[in-house]
Amino acid sequence: MMPDTLSDDEKRILLTLARQALTQGVNKQLLEPLDLSIYSDHLQQEGASFVTLTEGGELRGCIGALEPYQPLAEDVREHAVAAALEDYRFPQVRSQELAYIQIEISRLTIPQVFDYQRPDELVARLRPNVDGLILKDGFRRATFLPQVWEKLPDPEMFLSHLCQKMGAPEDLWRRRIMQALIYQVEEFHE
Repeated sequence: MMPDTLSDDEKRILLTLARQALTQGVNKQLLEPLDLSIYSDHLQQEGASFVTLTEGGELRGCIGALEPYQPLAEDVREHAVAAALEDYRFPQVRSQELAYIQIEISRLTIPQVFDYQRPDELVARLRPNVDGLILKDGFRRATFLPQVWEKLPDPEMFLSHLCQKMGAPEDLWRRRIMQALIYQVEEFHE
């Protein structure tokens, strides 16, 4: 759970910043520097976010950070542009699509190590619709936000798809204890 949630006003501001950055990025305009001093402490503090773009209810791009490294307001702007232009799974968003794109922002808690000894323990202890999961195996790493549980509600299927996303065999989670980290999100959208 988030230690301190954003106010409705802060969420509106972040969605506005994301929309402005998305529009400017897609139209090949440079983002104006932010005057962080006009924003609340939450938006000035370092924060990690994922920005998800959908069009007609279908995923159109999703990029974010797992660890905070810049002010939350900047993080959201950066990832709004990246989700539109740098998600390798999709062609770049075109300006004529902007009116149909919906923005969702997920503010992440700091990922915590999730120790487990057996694959069945990992399955049993994951909390569907609550936990986001990061799996690491050597240099490979992938994550699913908690929202992915809506499409993959079965923990075994969730883990198999996450292994595939990582570029590993889908049953790797059954055969090897990998480094696992969990986090939660505060999610809001247009």
